[in-house]
Amino acid sequence: MHQVVARLDALDPEAGAAVRVIRRFDELLEGRAGLEPILAAVAVLTGSPARLVDARFAIDLRADVGGQVRRNTGPADPRWPHGPLEPGGRPAFWLERLGGHTLVDAMVLDRAAFAAREVLHRTRSSTRTGPGSPANDPAAVEVLLDGGADEADRLFAARLLHLPEQADVRAVATADGARQIVVGRTLADRWDGAGRIGVGPAVPVLDLPKSWSQARTALRFAAAGTDDDPGPSVVFADELGSLMLLADALDPAGPPADVRALEKAARSGPWVLRTLVEFTSHASLRLAAAALYLHHSTLKDRITAIEHDLGFTVGDPPGRLRAQLALALRRLLLHPAAAD
Repeated sequence: MHQVVARLDALDPEAGAAVRVIRRFDELLEGRAGLEPILAAVAVLTGSPARLVDARFAIDLRADVGGQVRRNTGPADPRWPHGPLEPGGRPAFWLERLGGHTLVDAMVLDRAAFAAREVLHRTRSSTRTGPGSPANDPAAVEVLLDGGADEADRLFAARLLHLPEQADVRAVATADGARQIVVGRTLADRWDGAGRIGVGPAVPVLDLPKSWSQARTALRFAAAGTDDDPGPSVVFADELGSLMLLADALDPAGPPADVRALEKAARSGPWVLRTLVEFTSHASLRLAAAALYLHHSTLKDRITAIEHDLGFTVGDPPGRLRAQLALALRRLLLHPAAAD
């Protein structure tokens, strides 16, 4: 297919672009993608911010040209290029620019509408007529985590995913943007080696949007596990407690003084941050040294050097707490909030 597209590009660039559009939406349909990836594809393929608006299903989304999707905040301009969700229907997809459609724009809007209809057919109770969806349907998960979706549609999505209405469930956010829902008690080692993970609190099915919001915040506290970003890679929101408030209070434009001191100390060597993480998360010097595979006297010397660079001690309770907060704030700055 890549060779076909390349040949078409050479002969007729517009035809090559049309083939890429078909291929992209075929991939989304095969992956059972939800509405947000479909709208993101519209924006990326047309090079224009795009909107999807349908009052029947409380859908009001906007994607920027980078593919980030969030809730829409204003009305569409009727002069913008647009297309219906259903043939002959009201405008639903909008491209935020003045001027007419190109051939590629028209194809994108047509394929997006077809893909969106398939999603709505699978996941919205008022359109549902066919057999059940698989339990891992990403579009059904998207509906269930969307606090703006109609309650009946969210309950219907829960049934598609075989989730009992009274079950305790958790939303799970991953660094690659995937969304998951897990039932009942869950342990961190379930995701060993899966990268950064944020796990929301256990809630009834209809409260999953709240769990999803907290899972996304917990993801910001999750570390990549590298020398530059050491720490736990799986973080549970209900274990963070009041630390969750830091995510909203932090100003990314002006890192706190202790974070700046931490960055300065980290320039002394790749071992600094991991050493500080282990030292502040263990009850004794010897336990921290064992976790780092160091002799305790070597760790003591390292801590002395780190304290010199930080400008405060980390061995007493106030200093330990100060270092832990600085590490948490640094992690939040490394992993800013994703778009809604």
